[in-house]
Amino acid sequence: MSAAEAGDAGDASMTGAATTGATTAVAAVALAEARGAAAPFSHPLLRTATPGAWIALACGSPDILLIDHANCEKKAASTALSLMFAYAEDLELTDKMSRLAREELRHYEQVAKLMKSLRVVPQRLAPGRYAERLRRLVAKTEPEREVDLMVCGAFIEARSCERFAALAPAIGGSAGALFQGLHDAEARHYRVYLDLARRAAARNGIDLAARVKEFAVREAELITGPDAVFRFHSGVPGLL
Repeated sequence: MSAAEAGDAGDASMTGAATTGATTAVAAVALAEARGAAAPFSHPLLRTATPGAWIALACGSPDILLIDHANCEKKAASTALSLMFAYAEDLELTDKMSRLAREELRHYEQVAKLMKSLRVVPQRLAPGRYAERLRRLVAKTEPEREVDLMVCGAFIEARSCERFAALAPAIGGSAGALFQGLHDAEARHYRVYLDLARRAAARNGIDLAARVKEFAVREAELITGPDAVFRFHSGVPGLL
């Protein structure tokens, strides 16, 4: 193949990919709307489903989606390790966080492998607002802080789980297969955090339901409100 032919083939490939991305995005909106119309959203923690506009943007922006997803897996592992140091005297907590950290790093490796196969070039991304805004609700002092950290972790993992379930059929292909495979693990992770929150709340006489409610309200606002940047946990795309 000549250089000119190779260039033409590359242009055709890029055009085809762009067309496919746009078609996928439109299909994603229709799928999300059908999903929402089929049954009301119900979840033990989350108050709202991921908006169709976010799913459409995710399907049309697979590179940013995967790069930020890889970052999320690294952050999740880092968070688990930091909790092991913060509560080193709690062997049940450290055992569960150790297992969770290892699994999050395996997930990162899976995402990185997919990025390489799809020729997605890694780049530095500024973090989105989601986790930082949720963590503003975390108490500064113990024992309330431990409960809040576990509740916060439960919400982040639960939203990841919900988004994997929404993305898998919408985005399809190898990314969809990966998201489907990660869904069960994220569901297990949010339950680990929630169980630890229950245990800490019971031990210290803290009203867990009240803490969950406050985080649930804030989390729903972040997911349904306008967001200036697209990230794995961002809100509805659009300038603030």
